[in-house]
Amino acid sequence: MTGKPLKIFFSGIGGSGMSAIANFMTDKGHTVVGSDRSFDRNPDHPLSKLFKMKGITIVPQDGKGIDKSFDFAVFSTAVEADQVEILKAKSLGIPMKTRPEYLAEIISSFKTVAVAGTSGKSTASGMLAFLMQRLGLNPNFIGGGRVKQCKTMSNPGNSITGSSDYLIIEACESDGTIVHYRPEHAIILNLSLDHHTVDRTAEMFETLVKNTANLVFINADDENLKKINIKKAITFSVDKASNYRATDIAYKPFSIDFTLNGTIFSLSLPGKYNLYNALSCIVILSEMGVSLNKIAEVLHKFKGIERRFDIYLDDRQRLVVDDYAHNPHKISSLMQTVRPLKESICYIFQPHGFAPTKMMKREYSETFIKNLRDSDHLIILPIYYAGGTVRKDISSDDLAAEIRVKAKSVEVISDRKVILERLNEWNNYVVFGARDDTLADFAKEIAEMLTKRTDDRESLNKVL
Repeated sequence: MTGKPLKIFFSGIGGSGMSAIANFMTDKGHTVVGSDRSFDRNPDHPLSKLFKMKGITIVPQDGKGIDKSFDFAVFSTAVEADQVEILKAKSLGIPMKTRPEYLAEIISSFKTVAVAGTSGKSTASGMLAFLMQRLGLNPNFIGGGRVKQCKTMSNPGNSITGSSDYLIIEACESDGTIVHYRPEHAIILNLSLDHHTVDRTAEMFETLVKNTANLVFINADDENLKKINIKKAITFSVDKASNYRATDIAYKPFSIDFTLNGTIFSLSLPGKYNLYNALSCIVILSEMGVSLNKIAEVLHKFKGIERRFDIYLDDRQRLVVDDYAHNPHKISSLMQTVRPLKESICYIFQPHGFAPTKMMKREYSETFIKNLRDSDHLIILPIYYAGGTVRKDISSDDLAAEIRVKAKSVEVISDRKVILERLNEWNNYVVFGARDDTLADFAKEIAEMLTKRTDDRESLNKVL
């Protein structure tokens, strides 16, 4: 991106997509100022501290931080139309853009690879950016999830500023603006119910495909993707015939070995869903001219995305995992991956948002009913509320009631302290839900308390 340095205001800068763009633009030499209601509530927020350390000015979300010196202001789609900063920007005549509108502008300046899908796009886009970086292709990257090996004291991990004209983006369909993206290449991983109906999302993906200038890569195993009218695509798969089909697959507890077109690969992430993510990256790199052998040399080094199957405790007897899974497809994939590891598991789920929970209530229930064993237990936390105007016309109790009808072991617990007081009831815990980083802290606390309990018991046995 060339031109004079800009001064940009970001309202809602703490969001996953907003923070990535803000960090990216700062690293490109522009001046960034931002606000976020979560920073107002928690002045010691880790992301706020990181931004301040790298020179981003953080101001209260009260409108006083906006003046006529800004070239334009970017607003998170979570910011309401009557929010004070929007009103202030309008009154001053400052050009205003939503996050996806601005991302679409950035995309046009690069040879962009848009990674889409209702599940896995954070991991696949982050993995592709990591691989390209390790292969010397010097990519740019604007994602949502935080790539563990890109995270530093001055980078949250969800962006990379490279010297090439390639840009990898996580193309989210949640607000519908994916239809305005015009990438060089596009990857579509899968299609299931999430923010919109399957048919509505299929329409958006089809538009993305039409807007893609060059190659389109599709998961041939996903039945719903057949709803998309694609005349020509490069396909990858595990089960069905495709241009790139993985064979000789060995699923291990926390990794996968497989072969692709005669080359042996190892992926340091578990689950079939991560195999699809890896295949999408291998395929596009191969089509860009990178040899499979070179890709295999670096693939196993990828450590993943924060809050995607993060293991906080694994001592053979006990397991504690934290994950971002929040829609039915992600939850099903997570549970199918973890259930072979232990005979009984306590799942702790925090639904994200009242509207999504209401829309996916039936599918949530079906997913848990299908995947919960008689030996498992499900705890549902209160629905996560990020603020703003929303109808709170559904509760976790409503969700639990449907699951309980099928004689599954489920309960709603509002206070996390109650769970910590009952840790003696289970040895294995999987904590999951979107956006709320305190879930990771909670999983860590569970792991620490379980470890301390064992240490105390061993010390007592030595004394006796």
